[in-house]
Amino acid sequence: MSHHHPAPSGFSSVALQRSAEAKIIPKKEKRKKDRQTFLREEEKVMAGGCSIRAIWILSSQDAVVYSRRFPVVERRWRLACDKESQSAGATDSLKVVPYLPTDSELAAAFIDRKKREGSVRGFGIRTSHSVKGSDSWVDDPITRHIISLSIDKEEQGESHFIWPVILHVKGPFYLLALPLVEPHHLKTYARMCNRSDCGNTIGEDENLSSLLLDLPSITGAFMVVHTIGDIVTGDITEPEVVASASPSVGGLLDSLTGSIGISGRAKPVATPIAASATSSTSVSGTLASDAPKIGSRSLDKDALQSFISSAMPFGTPMDLSYSNISAMKMNGFSSVDVPSADSKQPAWKPYLYRGKQRILFTIHETVHVAMYDRDEIPDSITASGQVNCRAELEGLPDVSFPLTGLGSAHVELLSFHPCAQVPEHGGDKHAVTFSPPLGNFLLMRYQVSDGIRPPVKGFYQLSMVSENEGAFLFKLRLMEGYKTPLSLEFCTVTMLFPRRMVVSCDGTPSIGTVFSTERSVEWRIITSGRGVSGKSIEATFSGTLKFVPWQTKKPPSSGSVFGSIDDEDSDFETDSPNNIVNVEDFLAEKMSKDLQAVDLEEPFCWQAYSYAKVSFKMVGSTLSGMSIDPKSVSIFPAVKAPVELSAQVTSGEYILWNTLGKCPVAATPKA
Repeated sequence: MSHHHPAPSGFSSVALQRSAEAKIIPKKEKRKKDRQTFLREEEKVMAGGCSIRAIWILSSQDAVVYSRRFPVVERRWRLACDKESQSAGATDSLKVVPYLPTDSELAAAFIDRKKREGSVRGFGIRTSHSVKGSDSWVDDPITRHIISLSIDKEEQGESHFIWPVILHVKGPFYLLALPLVEPHHLKTYARMCNRSDCGNTIGEDENLSSLLLDLPSITGAFMVVHTIGDIVTGDITEPEVVASASPSVGGLLDSLTGSIGISGRAKPVATPIAASATSSTSVSGTLASDAPKIGSRSLDKDALQSFISSAMPFGTPMDLSYSNISAMKMNGFSSVDVPSADSKQPAWKPYLYRGKQRILFTIHETVHVAMYDRDEIPDSITASGQVNCRAELEGLPDVSFPLTGLGSAHVELLSFHPCAQVPEHGGDKHAVTFSPPLGNFLLMRYQVSDGIRPPVKGFYQLSMVSENEGAFLFKLRLMEGYKTPLSLEFCTVTMLFPRRMVVSCDGTPSIGTVFSTERSVEWRIITSGRGVSGKSIEATFSGTLKFVPWQTKKPPSSGSVFGSIDDEDSDFETDSPNNIVNVEDFLAEKMSKDLQAVDLEEPFCWQAYSYAKVSFKMVGSTLSGMSIDPKSVSIFPAVKAPVELSAQVTSGEYILWNTLGKCPVAATPKA
């Protein structure tokens, strides 16, 4: 028997006894070494991977409607807590307890946080209502999405602190995920929540930004909750890939016409049903999606449970593609689908394709513009794009091509699918090599904010000539500087009046037609089927608008919308902490009311902003110059497969601010 001795700091007498016994019994020594090896491996996994301890889904009534815990990950957390408690010094007052709340405890903690932080998302920034130990005390906006919960156990009189809880709001659901981190990360955040200084001071040893950079598991947890959110709300979509009807691709047109039914116009191609392991039938012409038809109906718990069990069976995400998981569930596997011994099958391609081979690329750009027509405010234009791909190739080939236009487009942000490798870059070309997944996938994203000409350029003016009548003027130029193959399929300009009802609109545009509703006037400059290419168009539209007279009394001319709110709710800032107003609900309620205009000249939008919105679609090329040359696409091992490229540009937030009215603008730093 071993003798007991006083335990050194950080160790228990039981631990010493076990250590002494291990020296006598070789088997226990081996177990101890195995345990140490296991803990070292766990540290590596926790440092560079993602594992989820638990997932909860709450309804809009704050009730837990679904939960899933992962005992394997929780065991790793318990082992990490044991190791932390053994190595902690005597002066360390923070103790990490391996605890996971029940559904009722979590729901109660979530409700309590909503009251404490002011809303379900939390303030994020420290306010007069923030209390020490809360997320907003950290004074960082990210705490709106990465939250902590305090679990109170009244019967034991204990309180447990859990962090980081990933919060994602999707439809009527609140999705929470608790990823696995190391105990010392939890202690670091707990210290931040009790610091006296405000925010993350530059030069501080402990700040939230540097802490999150050490935790890739949080990024993985965000991917998990976003995927589950899309599933429970039925929002599963595939990237759009358009098949062109151009005869320049040789024999591809004939095969597409017979199987898919493409006529004279380009059509989007959906993901086909994955090839069954027991069938050699070609699937190249199938339009059906391999994912179950979800629609707008929420998935039942059994379907969600099935997805989680397949995508992350032991708490570690392996494949979050709903299409892949559904295909594997429906079709299974067989020895026919096993690749050759010298090829390694990637996780994003669980099935090998068989059938007619081809590659389709679609470049889709979305343009966001704010035009002010003012000398003191510069116009703003940015374009965000993505390259969608569909590579129907047999086996496990590699596809490579030079991505052109990077230099001239001044690309600021660039990201790729995990299947892609980018070994070379520089100048105007960017070499991309990828091992394509099955079906439609998003190959890359990019963002451009310089060197782009707006396809719709001009100004919009609106002023009131009386209390219920206004005069407006549009002067626009379309497609200025753009030539074929870029063509404008349709273009519409809409004047919005959410706070006034339109009685009539008088005026005739130089081109197009006009349609009025109670809250808007729509000017259809170019309609579908009448596309324009190879030339610029000048479009003007002037006229008058008549509105329904005000039914409520006019507010004081010196007041503002926020002024009336402050007068009506003057005790907002002086509310007691136990009766805090939900800021987001407060503002939403105020905006939903039929507020009057601030002044006679600005009676249209809330807080007196007036604008016109532009909607359009262009095809044939991109605005940024980003392109792929189909002739430069190479496949290894070499195979004859036609390559198609299509491109389209659509409008995002394309705003023409009223030149004669008020407008929001952000100050930009001078170069």
